[in-house]
Amino acid sequence: MSLAERFPERPPDSGSARIPAPKGRLTPGRRMAELTWMRVGGPAEWLLQPADLQDLADFMGRLDGCVPVFAIGAGTNLIVRDRGIPGVVVRLGRPFAQIEFDGCRARVGASALGPRLAVEAANQGLDLTFLRTIPGTVGGAVRMNAGCYGRYLADVFEEATVVARSGEIKRIGKEDAGFGYRSSSIPEGSVIVEVELKCPRGRSSELAQRMESQFAYRSATQPTKAGTAGSAFRNPAGFASTGLPCDRHELKAWKVIDRAGMRGATHGAAQVSPLHPNFLLNLGGATATEIEALGEQVRETVLRTLGIGLEWEIVRVGEYGP
Repeated sequence: MSLAERFPERPPDSGSARIPAPKGRLTPGRRMAELTWMRVGGPAEWLLQPADLQDLADFMGRLDGCVPVFAIGAGTNLIVRDRGIPGVVVRLGRPFAQIEFDGCRARVGASALGPRLAVEAANQGLDLTFLRTIPGTVGGAVRMNAGCYGRYLADVFEEATVVARSGEIKRIGKEDAGFGYRSSSIPEGSVIVEVELKCPRGRSSELAQRMESQFAYRSATQPTKAGTAGSAFRNPAGFASTGLPCDRHELKAWKVIDRAGMRGATHGAAQVSPLHPNFLLNLGGATATEIEALGEQVRETVLRTLGIGLEWEIVRVGEYGP
């Protein structure tokens, strides 16, 4: 099942399902536009902000099995559709944001921000610099195997602690995480709560200088201050000498979008970024439908003109509609 199909267009009858009371905060009808960088989308049927790990596990264990669960981080790589998300959306807060170091290992709460982790690791002489320019939480970085500058979360991953949809607390090692390009096989409906990473060593001053340079380059080449959700599409897979597809991604999505003439294209209040064509922008007042439709227009145009299929990198969830 694709990310776009996580939730059906018709929600389950969760109105008659048993929704347990947590120790933390459970909010009905929470507007997801306020919790995502794109600033679009309808409400979550329920938004859970658990008090701690046991609270989350107890809630998940008591939650009716017909109710879907979807975890969000900082909402940086997410489009919530206009009619919102049925079921329970889990958003971890400060109790899940700890960062601890022990030698070359980092134990990190899933809601800790990746850029913060990169900076604190550099202060310890540990190299997680590739996370400095990736907005979002560590939990989201694991689920999507985030990466840049030729490095991926999978390169430093040791294990993750997750709360399964059943409420069981489990540990997932690298061999079971199923990392791929911008993907993992962390089970749907489970919530990542903590991650252990093994970090290469480096000199703090050199790591800090590298991050400063990378951040300056990103600010100059990407629309970092606009309403966006990061890279819209994955870089296309390459082809081996046999002509068969292979897992190589030297061909950049922004280049094929540009070659197809879609730089700056608009649909309603949504726009393909003139600065970096692999970013979709909310110019102000765009709907999720407009943004997603513009993305589909990009995909169709690239396929028609260049014969290259683009896959969404942004996670799109929820129900279509006004």
